[in-house]
Amino acid sequence: MSATINHIGLPRDAYKGAATTLCAGCGHNSITNHMVKALYELGVEPHRLAKMSGIGCSSKTPAYFVETAHGFNGVHGRMPALTTGAQLANRQLIMLGVSGDGDTASIGLGQFMHMIRRNIDCTYIIEDNGTYGLTKGQFSATADLGSVQKKGAVNTFQPIDPCAVALTLGCSFVARSFSGDGKQVVPLIKAAIAHRGTAILDIISPCVTFNDHDGSTKSYSWVKDHEESIADVSFIPFFEEVHVDYEPGTVRDVELHDGSHILLKKLGEDHDPTDRRAAMTVIEEGRTAGHLVTGLLYLDTSMTDFATG
Repeated sequence: MSATINHIGLPRDAYKGAATTLCAGCGHNSITNHMVKALYELGVEPHRLAKMSGIGCSSKTPAYFVETAHGFNGVHGRMPALTTGAQLANRQLIMLGVSGDGDTASIGLGQFMHMIRRNIDCTYIIEDNGTYGLTKGQFSATADLGSVQKKGAVNTFQPIDPCAVALTLGCSFVARSFSGDGKQVVPLIKAAIAHRGTAILDIISPCVTFNDHDGSTKSYSWVKDHEESIADVSFIPFFEEVHVDYEPGTVRDVELHDGSHILLKKLGEDHDPTDRRAAMTVIEEGRTAGHLVTGLLYLDTSMTDFATG
């Protein structure tokens, strides 16, 4: 494979899509780039790829990669049902679902769970930012207990952990990563696509829109107070995407755009991804220590997927 053409003779540009309409610096854009890289390097044939999504910032993502592939943008929280139907209708398709923390863990939680229970052959990527970006930054179901909104409201509810839910339901491929860690995300996407059955990949993806602050003359509130409005617009400042690179078994403190911090812990090379109990243990240990554990948490290659079972 040359630097410009993959093993099926396609250039990298063949895996790109429309220009993004998401905010500059959005972690979702990083994930798009990682998917382009993974699909290009795998040599996925565009006509065999079906991109599925629901509603939300995350669900715009399929428009931004492999524009010649199949695609379906469904109603909120119903991507798993659409994916199930498409996969059963054409089992030659490679199903790639892109969802968000609201589309998955709130309105779509029931369908998410039943998709896992049925072991539909699909790579299911959750672009997880803990907030409802399209409706101005309310907490989503994955927001941590005690986390604070831009306006100071404190989350009083326990979070739903998509990886813990997936493990509890017996999902055969469970992983988590961070949008800025391309060295980890790209191989996880490749492994998920190669896996037969439901592959859950929860990717923490920071939202840059809701860290505008008091004192900024370009914040939403300042503009609303001072503009002579001819259209209802808000200013979204530019932010660089967050990138990290750290070794397996280590913890990395990552500063997000709003000045808050997240502690990422990359699974050590001694972690056994075939041990479901160990996967649950590392999730619980990470939660207790305040770490977000990333890497391939669990893999079971012995399960039969829904279409062939």
